[in-house]
Amino acid sequence: MSYSDNIVAMATPPGTGAIAIIRISGPEAIALVSKHFEPIKPKDLTKQKSHTIHLGHVVHQEKVLDKVLVSIFKSPNSYTGENVVEISCHGSPYIQQQLLQLFLRTGCRMATAGEFTLRAFLNGKMDLSQAEAVADLIASDSEASHEIAVQQMRGGFSNEIQKLREELLNFASLIELELDFSQEDVEFADRTQFNSLLKRISEVLKKLIDSFAIGNVIKNGIPIAIVGKPNVGKSTLLNALLNEERAIVSNIPGTTRDTVEDQINLGGINFRFIDTAGIRETQDMVEKIGIEKTFDKIENAKLILFLFDGLDYDLKELEDLKGKYPNKEVLPICNKVDLLTIVERDQIQSSVSDLLFLSAKDRTGVPELEQKLSSLVVSGALSGDSTIVSNSRHYDALLKALEEIQKVKEGMDMGLSSDLMAIDIRQALYHLGEITGSVTTDDLLGNIFSNFCIGK
Repeated sequence: MSYSDNIVAMATPPGTGAIAIIRISGPEAIALVSKHFEPIKPKDLTKQKSHTIHLGHVVHQEKVLDKVLVSIFKSPNSYTGENVVEISCHGSPYIQQQLLQLFLRTGCRMATAGEFTLRAFLNGKMDLSQAEAVADLIASDSEASHEIAVQQMRGGFSNEIQKLREELLNFASLIELELDFSQEDVEFADRTQFNSLLKRISEVLKKLIDSFAIGNVIKNGIPIAIVGKPNVGKSTLLNALLNEERAIVSNIPGTTRDTVEDQINLGGINFRFIDTAGIRETQDMVEKIGIEKTFDKIENAKLILFLFDGLDYDLKELEDLKGKYPNKEVLPICNKVDLLTIVERDQIQSSVSDLLFLSAKDRTGVPELEQKLSSLVVSGALSGDSTIVSNSRHYDALLKALEEIQKVKEGMDMGLSSDLMAIDIRQALYHLGEITGSVTTDDLLGNIFSNFCIGK
């Protein structure tokens, strides 16, 4: 496909609205629009300054199609790096289609998904990780996911990767130079400094890799399983958190036979709560299937809320749960606190650490639970200025780069020759380059930008 022609697409969602925006990019974008644009004050659109807006009519064969605002962005100071025109028209679907068809007939082709951002990447307006952040920013549905996307789009992540790559590239050049003088047996790269660099790069890569655990759940919502015996108030707690009657509540054990899920935003972070079937021994085949699903959801959950009845509880179940899932955080919650005496409450408090008391029925203690959940995330990587990785492609490239760096370090410790180390260094550089787009393939670009919406 040619990336030097003129493309057009809607930049606003389909349907009726107050206004709609049609975006055109390409070397002849301004000239093409000028042929069909009659400004209110006579002027040559092609001679106007960049970043200016002009009022007028779009006319075809002496027929006025609409009164519009035309915004001009001249190369290279535009989103794509090409000449770009954005036409703000009235939001009638008929008008939108008339204008689109007009420009498709007179020198433009329909843009493919993500092609405007692809052109921005190809023209050096942003690197590949920043381009991917554009899609993440559009898809962000919480403050936290928005914050990560903005940081990445502004180049925080790519700058960090680029610095590592440049330093490694400098040493790689010296290693490669040694190969040209292999018969003289000389070393241009200081092995002590190189070893320090490899250690520092490993630490940074490990930190970025570890951040993916939090970045991924923030981007996709943090799954939390509400677990406990039947009738301890799991469905009531879900309803209290959501402020709606989402799950059926009754005093009959085994009412919840399937998982019930819904999402809520707390402190700018999306949490996906999963009400599960009560865990118990049962002969009911349908309830058994529900309990099996409960354990499946626990496997996928980031956090487990273990709910128990303050009037009837067995803390062995809590210990069994922690033993079965040692790598998951389990937050114990005592429900029905409104029915407990002070003595009973103190007795439970002394038996369980990090315990929260609440009454899901009247929402007592629910705000404290919400605050606790927010703090568990915010106290982690998101609370600082550190870079957070949320893209699985970046995560995979970082893992591969770290693997190659560790091979180089092992090679140094074993005293391997420069030519063997050079192979692993090149591979590490390749994987780091994949992240920012210093190394690309048509398949990779096609896969990334096909996930964008048309018009961006």
